[in-house]
Amino acid sequence: MPQVLDSIKVGAERIIEIVKSLRNFSRLDEAEYKEAHIHEGIDGTLVILNHRLKANGKNPAIQVIKEYSPLPLVTCYPGQLNQVFMNILSNAVDALEEYNQKRTKEEIKQNPSQIKVYTQKIEDNWIKIGIQDNAGGIPEKLTSKLFDPFFTTKPVGKGTGLGLSISYQIIIEKHGGRLFCNSKLGEGTEFIIEIPIRP
Repeated sequence: MPQVLDSIKVGAERIIEIVKSLRNFSRLDEAEYKEAHIHEGIDGTLVILNHRLKANGKNPAIQVIKEYSPLPLVTCYPGQLNQVFMNILSNAVDALEEYNQKRTKEEIKQNPSQIKVYTQKIEDNWIKIGIQDNAGGIPEKLTSKLFDPFFTTKPVGKGTGLGLSISYQIIIEKHGGRLFCNSKLGEGTEFIIEIPIRP
């Protein structure tokens, strides 16, 4: 009986955490610019993606490494930024799952799947968010097309080709920011988001 009650308590706490993260993630009431904690948005997105980061029958666990620098509050559209985090992090998980299908258990053990998320303040009025995976990387000839609408490297039925295009629009047009992709075959891919602290 005590084990059952403990299990119920853990489950309830997990539900509270997910609901809180979903509420923070959607921010449906925030159509206007608002001061927000960037780290809260990233953490909330990772909670929502947690089920995909855990090991299951098909895929090994994906380790998330967070290297957060102290950041000021950022005036932004928090819900839209969370959508960008979700798109890029989901793509990183997809890339790692696909990469692991081509690797042996021994190769995966020697080089475990990782996503690194780091933040830093750059210049006077800008912050930088980097999201790196250690999957197979993207061929150079494709990186220039990544932000084009409907372009996807995923198989039919797996991706729409709109996630990165929408992310580009949110960062560039809505926030006056910058979005880059650096990728090396066999080493992984990094997306860099740079946005002003004050518009």
